[in-house]
Amino acid sequence: GWDQQIAYTWASDRWVMPAPYWMVHVDYPMQLFSADFYFLDSNFNDAKNPPEDSEHNICGEAHNPPGADCTVADGPSSVATCKSYFDALWAEQRRWLVKKLADSTTTWQILVTHFPCGEDGEHGAFYRHLRHQGLDLLVTGHRHDQELWTSTSPKNFMGGLTCIVTGGG
Repeated sequence: GWDQQIAYTWASDRWVMPAPYWMVHVDYPMQLFSADFYFLDSNFNDAKNPPEDSEHNICGEAHNPPGADCTVADGPSSVATCKSYFDALWAEQRRWLVKKLADSTTTWQILVTHFPCGEDGEHGAFYRHLRHQGLDLLVTGHRHDQELWTSTSPKNFMGGLTCIVTGGG
C-alpha cells in the first residue's frame, strides 16, 4: 500500500515518495534551465463504491478484509468511506497543484501521476486547465504500452498538453 511506499522513502537511498502528493524543484545550471516536478496520487480513478467492479476497486469488499481500517496511515477508516476519501484527496491535490503552478518561476513544470493521459475524472478538462496554468508535460503510467500524446494527437483533448505513458504499468 501507499503507506509502505511512503515509509520506504526513509529506509532507502533510491526510493523517494515522501507523501501521497509532493513536489521537487531541480536546477540544471549547466543546461541553463530549471524544473518543478509535481507528483499526484490519482487513485481516485480506482476508488469506487465497495460493491462495484471488484477486480479494479481499491475500495472494494472483495479484496479488503472485513473491518478494514487505514487510519493508522492517514487513510480511510473503512471501505464505506474509501471512495469519498480518495475523491477528497484528489480535490485537495488539485487545489494544491493549481497554487504551486501559479507560484512557479521555473523553465519547465512537469506533472507525474499513475493514471494515463486524459484520465483526470473530467475527460481531460482539468489537465487542459493546467496547460493554461503553465504545465508543460504530463508523465503517466498504468497501461503496459508506451504512448506519446503530442499537442496534435487526435485523442489529445488536454488543450495541447504533451503527455507520455511510460509503459511500466
